[in-house]
Amino acid sequence: MLRLNLPSFELKIKKQSNKSYVFDRLRKQFTRLTPEEYVRQHFVNYLIEHKNYPEALMANEVAIEVGNLKKRCDTVLYDRFMNPALVVEYKSPAVKITQETFDQIVLYNTTLRVTWLIVSNGVQHFCCKIDYEKRDYQFYYEIPSYQDLTI
Repeated sequence: MLRLNLPSFELKIKKQSNKSYVFDRLRKQFTRLTPEEYVRQHFVNYLIEHKNYPEALMANEVAIEVGNLKKRCDTVLYDRFMNPALVVEYKSPAVKITQETFDQIVLYNTTLRVTWLIVSNGVQHFCCKIDYEKRDYQFYYEIPSYQDLTI
């Protein structure tokens, strides 16, 4: 389908009424296969299978409130106490990652206050760690393995 900068794997796809649906392993259901969903499924697989993120501590389409607005975070990783620790925002591979994309994830983080933020369009991936005490952040060249996260 689309060429991504992520390891390939076999998606579970079904067709219904001329539309394609993909099985989301975190939500345990089929969902409409869009370019963004294609990226999400590959990225989640990458985190679980290649970076050893625990599937049981991850969720897709997490509802949050930002002020009076209801929003949905694409993927959230929780710590062992079920506090949000990392949030991922996905875009379609055709969508260039811009400051607007980062503004979106930072807006979500005003509610979540996670340590790690990741933005990916499946081709480019950006990861940053926030240090709230120093009021600073640091970008990482690689997505850290679960063991390397300090959460």
